[in-house]
Amino acid sequence: MSYLHPELPPITLVRGDIEKLIRLADAAEGRFAQTGEFLAHEIDRAEVIEDFERRPGLVAMGSRVTFRDNTTGQTRTVTLVYPEDADVAQNRISVLTPIGAALIGLSAGQSIEWQTLEGESRSLTVLAAEAVA
Repeated sequence: MSYLHPELPPITLVRGDIEKLIRLADAAEGRFAQTGEFLAHEIDRAEVIEDFERRPGLVAMGSRVTFRDNTTGQTRTVTLVYPEDADVAQNRISVLTPIGAALIGLSAGQSIEWQTLEGESRSLTVLAAEAVA
């Protein structure tokens, strides 16, 4: 897989999310294989912190995230969840989607580029993120 942007922003993952994220990335097949590979790359390059070190504005599993699609200019608020909890109608997006894998580990103010399943280049900027109980 070629990564669109060699200068990817630094990301931070919470230790409590790592094990399940690794299993998801490893198990991704078929339609999700490219996203699983991208997620695995993100896990490998991330700074890992303890759960209690989680900073405000960090996108972790279960975060409510407001981001801007830099291609369309649209702003969207979603909750980042594991695949079994995804529900597009409820704005609950899976970390095993291209947008979900791009969002994980970013902090408010950071931008990242990624490829859609159709191979389109996209970019987003995190505007805000908060932990949801």
